[in-house]
Formats: sequence, C-alpha cells, structure tokens
Amino acid sequence: MKTAQKITAFVVGLVAVFAVAVWVGTTLGPEGDVTAEHGEGHTDGTVQHSDGHTEAPEAQEPASELPGGLQSSQDGFTLDLAESLAVADTNVPVQFRILDSSGAPVTQYVESHEKLLHLIVVRNDLAAFQHVHPVLDADGTWRVPVNLNRAGDYRVFADFTPEGGPALTLGTNLHVAGDYDPQALPPAAAATEVDGYAVTLSGTPNAGESSMLTLSVGNGDKPVTDLAPYLGAYGHLVALRASDLAYLHVHPAGEPGDGATPSGPEIAFHTVFPSAGDYRLFLDFAHRGVVRTAEFTVTVGEPEQVESPGSEPAHSGHGR
Repeated sequence: MKTAQKITAFVVGLVAVFAVAVWVGTTLGPEGDVTAEHGEGHTDGTVQHSDGHTEAPEAQEPASELPGGLQSSQDGFTLDLAESLAVADTNVPVQFRILDSSGAPVTQYVESHEKLLHLIVVRNDLAAFQHVHPVLDADGTWRVPVNLNRAGDYRVFADFTPEGGPALTLGTNLHVAGDYDPQALPPAAAATEVDGYAVTLSGTPNAGESSMLTLSVGNGDKPVTDLAPYLGAYGHLVALRASDLAYLHVHPAGEPGDGATPSGPEIAFHTVFPSAGDYRLFLDFAHRGVVRTAEFTVTVGEPEQVESPGSEPAHSGHGR
C-alpha cells in the first residue's frame, strides 16, 4: 500500500473511533451523572428533572452559624489546654491559654457578665457540671482548681471576648482517669429540686425559633422573691445539646436594678435552639449567699410549619 493510502486509512480510522466515543459518552453520560435516572445536574447542586421541576440540594449549616464549643479554634483564636489527661480528684488544677492567630497568648479581654472568662466543665454524659472563673496570669495563662472526682471524658468550654475580637466559645476535651460510671440522660421534666429549692420550667421551644424559657424558684411552699444578682442577672443559664454538647448562648431578660425586672421567683431567658432533640439546661441562681445549680432535660420540637391559604401540600423531589 502506498504511503498516501496508508495515511488516508489511518485518518478514517481515527474519525470512526472518535464518533463511537462521542456516541457512548452522550448515551451513557459520566459515571454518577444524575441525568441517567433523575434529571440534569447543575453546578449549583440543583437537579433538573425530566418533568421540568427543580430539586434543591439538601441545606447545609454554614460553619459560621455553628453553635459554640464544637471547635477548639475559630476566627483565629485557639483554646490551648495545658494537660488533657488528669486523675480523678476533688481538686484538680486546670490551666490553659487562648492563643491568637500568631500563636501568642491573649492577655487582654472584654468583661462579659461581670467576668473576663467563663469556664464550663461538663462530663460527656452531662452528669457532672461546673461553672467556674479562672484567674489570668500576666503571661496569658488561666488557672483554676476543678472538682473532677467523677472519672470520665469531659468537655471544657471557654466563653470569652478577646479585646478587639468577637465573642467566642471554644471547646476541647479533657480525659479523667478512674472508675467511670456513665449515666443515661434524665428524661425531660418541667420540675427539679436542688438543696430543698424547687425549680419549675415553662416554655415550649421549637428548633430555629426564638424561645422564651421561664424558670421559677421556690423554697418549701413559698416562692423566692429575693434572689441575689449573679453574674449581672438573677440567674445564669447554660444549655447544651445532648447529642454533641453544642454550647448555646442564653440571654436573661432584664437585669437587676433596671426598675422592671423582679428578683424572683421567675427568671426569664431568651434563646434559639438550632435543632430538634434533647438538651440539658443548667440554671445557676444565688440565694442567701449560696449559688446553686438546677438541672433540666428539655426536648425541643421541630419548627412549626405554617402554610398559606390555598397553598398546595409540599412534595418530595421524586414524589408523584
């Protein structure tokens, strides 16, 4: 075969192979392409179906909107615990630093609720809770003794505002060696008792909605009307999501001395629960010179669905 004939045959062969490849790619689509069964995929994650309707991708919670305490580093600041291992004891020294983006310890803070930093130490099963206030050294090291007489894995939360920075809650793990007796989460209840004080909870929170929780304190059969201010309010409430110990910021309604907020028996708090499920609440209140902690489990419901008049029921992406 002459050279020209060989070249012509080779070119014809290439054209034929390319045509077959185009036909296969068009017919089968790339591996995992949603067009094969469901519809046309778009770069924004939506899917265009053969019947013309578009299905949006599953919503993802932006990292900036995550509840506090799930990260040890955020916005350029890091919670640096000096020792993450301890032995069960009633007086365990805990020390840590808050580091900035350059790795230098932060030494200047903005006061919040009458303290420069609030340290929450809670066992992972939510059966042991402490709210303490460390002392800051000149070199940026925080120190505080903590009662860790109950062994287990703990989450340590630092709630603070660095000077010139955002309000943050960072969290890290602390492992306490010893005999560990994990406890089941107590069922949801509207009343609890601590040191002879009866505390009741009212309010029906739904996920993603602003909720008002009211806690009422009584002593014996009498309401307590002379609560003492504690951390700038008549009570301080910490809420933790049971599934992952996410830390929620809860704000008291009113403040002592504003001429409108009574000193008991009711203490009201505003909060937003990010998801449905069980949460553990810890209420610190002061009376007759002693700070006590009342504990509750609350079950948060799904957000209420409000349908406009004449609207059609919602359908799933593949429903008919």
